[in-house]
Amino acid sequence: MRLGVLDVGSNTVHLLVVDAHPGARPLPAHSHKAELRLAELLNRDGTIGPKGVARLIETIGRAVQAAEDQGCEQVLPFATSAVRDAGNADEVLARVKAETGVDLAVLTGEEEARLTFLAARRWFGWSAGRLQVLDIGGGSLEIAYGIDEEPDAAVSLPLGAGRLTAAMLPGDPPDPQDVKALRRHVRTEIARWVGEFRRFGKPDHVVATSKTFRQLARIAGAARSTEGLYVQRELSRKSLQEWVPKLAAMTVEQRAALPGVSEGRARQLLAGALVAEGAMDLFDVETLEICPWALREGVILRRLDHLPPPLDQLPPRLDQLPSR
Repeated sequence: MRLGVLDVGSNTVHLLVVDAHPGARPLPAHSHKAELRLAELLNRDGTIGPKGVARLIETIGRAVQAAEDQGCEQVLPFATSAVRDAGNADEVLARVKAETGVDLAVLTGEEEARLTFLAARRWFGWSAGRLQVLDIGGGSLEIAYGIDEEPDAAVSLPLGAGRLTAAMLPGDPPDPQDVKALRRHVRTEIARWVGEFRRFGKPDHVVATSKTFRQLARIAGAARSTEGLYVQRELSRKSLQEWVPKLAAMTVEQRAALPGVSEGRARQLLAGALVAEGAMDLFDVETLEICPWALREGVILRRLDHLPPPLDQLPPRLDQLPSR
């Protein structure tokens, strides 16, 4: 069947269309993405203003049309932290439904972390052992840890790259004192949760998802995206520590000229790097691996888990099995 997953995130509205059925790897068929940066459109009181709501509705409408054009049998729409944390979330959701017909499911931060963990577990398999997953979005940082498909611990922190940039890094390039203050803030927030995860033991494999981690790995020398999903990409703490002061000294235009860094994400890259560095330091991670699958794939996989297999894949009745 052809499924669409509509991800209304803090940075983008992203429609991913896949061909999939239970027990098989979802095959990407189409991707429709529009930058929105909702995390940067919040009013001072934490609400999404009229301009932001209008842009959101227009962008979702285009994504719905793209899903129809691609022949999606079902679309799974969800929103994450920018909508979840907005002071007028209920009003925004009602307007989106009234004007586009889309009933957005708002994921909790813990649900985000758990679904992202599921995607990473399926990608790396059981041989990865005890898995720790880090994901930096526009509005939040998700951390999850576990040995099964459901994590033993999962948390979402308000440390998204877009949120922190808008709130704490106004300059271009940023004031060094602002960078120091953000570094302290990030580490204080993460440090509160380190003990909760450490009580489960040291992970066997640490992985990261999200555009922020992919961009940081790319500027540190990882393979470019055109080389395919199955090329191993890693990010070392040493490389990240070398890049953070360089990024802090750059303007947005200079960051956008770095390999793999999009113009729309360049402004947020420093905040994302400070979050990544803080997490790797506090959890004592020397090297992590970039996972190609993340939240959208987790949503798709969870949906497929609840679908019956095709009739031609059902096992035969026991009395129909061949005798030896």
